[in-house]
Amino acid sequence: MADKKAGSDTAAKASEQKKAAKDSAGKKKTPLLARVKGFFSRIGKYFKDTKSELKKVVWPSRQDVKVKTITVIVVVLIAAVVLVLLDLAFGGIIHLLIGA
Repeated sequence: MADKKAGSDTAAKASEQKKAAKDSAGKKKTPLLARVKGFFSRIGKYFKDTKSELKKVVWPSRQDVKVKTITVIVVVLIAAVVLVLLDLAFGGIIHLLIGA
C-alpha cells in the first residue's frame, strides 16, 4: 500500500515539474490587456512607418505617366504584330512540309 502511495506521489511531482518547466521555458506570462495593447501598438507603428516611407517616394508627373503608358502600349502592339507574322510564316512552312 505504501508503494502505491509513493508511486502516485512521484507521478504527481513529475507532472508538477513538467508544468513548471513548461512555464519557465522562456515564455513570460503577460496579461491579456498588455498583449492586446502591444498588438495594436505594433499595427499603429506599421501604418506610421508606411506613411513616412510614402512621403519619401518621388511620384511621376501626369505627363510622364502618359508618355510611358503610350510607349508600353506601342511596344506591346509591335510585339503582337511580330508574333502574328512569325506564327503565319512558321505555320505556312509546316503546312508545306506536311503537305496537308
